[in-house]
Amino acid sequence: MIELSYDPADALASDDAIEVFLKDAFESCDAGFIAYALGIVARAKGLDDRPGFPSEDGNPTLKTVLAVMQSLGFELTAKRHSA
Repeated sequence: MIELSYDPADALASDDAIEVFLKDAFESCDAGFIAYALGIVARAKGLDDRPGFPSEDGNPTLKTVLAVMQSLGFELTAKRHSA
């Protein structure tokens, strides 16, 4: 059997790709998936070795999420939910 491994961080080669990836993660409204996605982006940017960066098993605080977003060059903004 052939074992294939895929790291989604490899597909995030541009800030545009990262933006779409994070947008989709936040639209899921799944806190665990958002933390996981932030960890993937951190890995894509080579920042996953920093203390406090989200991982698959983490549950970052809002303070951590905001700090990570800023260090990745992104910001968290609010948008009205469409009915």
